[in-house]
Amino acid sequence: MNKKILKEFLKSGYVEDYHLFPTEKGTPQGGTISPIIANVALNGLETALGEKFYARKDGTIDKKHRNKYKINYVRFADDFVITADSPETAYEVIEVVKTFLEPRGLKLSEEKTLVTNIFEGFSFLGWNFRKYNGKLLPKPSKESQQEAVRKISDVIHKAKAWDQDRLIRILNPIIRGWAQYHNHAVSSDVFSKLDNIIYNMLVRWAKRRHPEKGVNWIMKKYWHKVEDRNYVFCTKIQTLERFSNYRIVRQRLAKLAKNPYIDKEYFEHWKVMEYYRKKRITKSSSVPN
Repeated sequence: MNKKILKEFLKSGYVEDYHLFPTEKGTPQGGTISPIIANVALNGLETALGEKFYARKDGTIDKKHRNKYKINYVRFADDFVITADSPETAYEVIEVVKTFLEPRGLKLSEEKTLVTNIFEGFSFLGWNFRKYNGKLLPKPSKESQQEAVRKISDVIHKAKAWDQDRLIRILNPIIRGWAQYHNHAVSSDVFSKLDNIIYNMLVRWAKRRHPEKGVNWIMKKYWHKVEDRNYVFCTKIQTLERFSNYRIVRQRLAKLAKNPYIDKEYFEHWKVMEYYRKKRITKSSSVPN
């Protein structure tokens, strides 16, 4: 992008309800403009890698037939992963990246930059990528699991005086969002583990509310049998969702050669397929009468 256009773009402000809000400071943390700028700045890095590692003698890039160093590049905003066939090649890649970033006023984060073996694994965007017995299995990272447990624990801790319906209403979006983000990975065991953790948290929550009541009374009050499932945390209005309700669905890559402004039929079909894919959930049974 032209620097002048980018500068005007960043200082242009925004309009909401017919009012102009001028930009007086830098880009907000977590704002949508930050990943856009990162993608603009990093455009061309794959070409730089290609010129170094899989260019023909005439200078043309031929990744399909000349990728002997196993260089593959995956980017999400300003985070990226680059594969290589050896540590030596990986360090060469780092030098290429540094050279590419320097004229753009950027540099690699020393804390985040890691060279590791795929059999030891690495974390990226909330997943841990690692080979087990020669097979790559992406799983929700331990850090992501801990963050989900912490968030749910905080809600339950605040819910000392809440009724069951309110607690379920607050917890369901957290469970649903985390499960839908991770149901493309190898997450079945993690989902079951998190369901057990939440169950134990809710048992403690219920016992604190009724310290003079026995376990059987507490279980009958808050947990019910629904069709073929026992101990469902629910009311007559709603049911607590479970991580394991969400089926594992493998994500399909869109065709990179397709243009959303030209190949409209392809993307309309893609939207429909994505809609039904997201609907492929093992529905929670209806709440008891």
